[in-house]
Amino acid sequence: MDWVWTDTTLSLSNWMCVEDIYANIFIIKCSRETEKKYPQPKGQKKKKIVKYGMGGLIIVFLICIIWFPLLFISLVRSVVGVVNHPVDVTVTVKLGGYEPLFTMSVQQQSIQPFTEENYTRLTEKFSREPVAMQFITLYNYEDIVKANIEGSSGSVWRISPPSRQELIKELLSSLVDMTLRFTWNFQRDLGKGGTVEHTSDKHSIYLKPNDPVRAGLASLLQGNSTKPVRVQHMFPKYIRAPNGAEAKPVSQLYPDDESSYLDVNLTLNGSTVLEWWDIHIADCNPSEENCGVLPMIIFNDKVSPPSLGFLAGYGIMGLYVSVVLVIGKFVRGFFSEISHSIMFEELPSVDRILKLCTDIFLVRETGELELEEELYSKLIFLYRSPETMIKWTREKD
Repeated sequence: MDWVWTDTTLSLSNWMCVEDIYANIFIIKCSRETEKKYPQPKGQKKKKIVKYGMGGLIIVFLICIIWFPLLFISLVRSVVGVVNHPVDVTVTVKLGGYEPLFTMSVQQQSIQPFTEENYTRLTEKFSREPVAMQFITLYNYEDIVKANIEGSSGSVWRISPPSRQELIKELLSSLVDMTLRFTWNFQRDLGKGGTVEHTSDKHSIYLKPNDPVRAGLASLLQGNSTKPVRVQHMFPKYIRAPNGAEAKPVSQLYPDDESSYLDVNLTLNGSTVLEWWDIHIADCNPSEENCGVLPMIIFNDKVSPPSLGFLAGYGIMGLYVSVVLVIGKFVRGFFSEISHSIMFEELPSVDRILKLCTDIFLVRETGELELEEELYSKLIFLYRSPETMIKWTREKD
């Protein structure tokens, strides 16, 4: 604005050049006056209070920058993190590339938060397994929910007759392994926190050509049998729902890994027009639990609150890139290429240069624009000529 409303012969870039020179020279003038007022004898080492005060603060600052992403993510998850339970749990059972056998979704009314009594029973169940207890103690009872998934499919099995015959043929005569895949998907309300809405995963069972499960499923499809088909190690009861996109089974609660998953019974119900599949836990005791549902216990990690989602959403790597590298580059740029500025900053006396700048301002105010241009040329020549700069900045005798 000064350049716009002031009469001058200088262009905008020349104007800014003069202002920058004047600001730097004024700072150097202040530094020289400070050195005169508080002189340091030659050969005397720097005091420890100066070294630790300046260098120590820089070291602490750099350490804080490096640790900030780790500390921030840790605090978000443990201190200010919020629990965001799933609002929808969907499970699907699919055989090969055919129409899904079983699909069922449950919403909040069937997703029950854990109580202290439920949490106590869970800890008592795994009390003799240190690894399992170490995992369970990371969560409070408020972090855990139980999804009671109805054992009957929520939709009829819509498979065409040709696909049905092809499926029977593949089950009975194919020499290639068939995949029986159990998939689960959790949906969260992002308005309550977190950055990932859907988290899911799957468990696959590979049926060998001579597997009795294949023969049993083929008998159900042909109508030769109504006996449930038992599939071993299919249903993982304990699932961890992290802030990411993958909800893995809790390996700490399965001492034999996938071999500890629950067995299920598959049943085909209905007529040839309307058919649906049922899934029930094998060897279920009706006196102890509801055998008509699939009980899935979900451990929910704390997620970032909505107010911090814009930072926590980038994760540790994102914060390192945006904070550590950017600030590190700024700090490095502050201390690098110092040698290039020696001839313009290590000036013993800047009184004559400071007076030349004030003369430019003075003649500009008095309207002597031709003289302003000449003084500006003199200032530029001074900065272009190191020899002249040395003469102009010598200490006065």
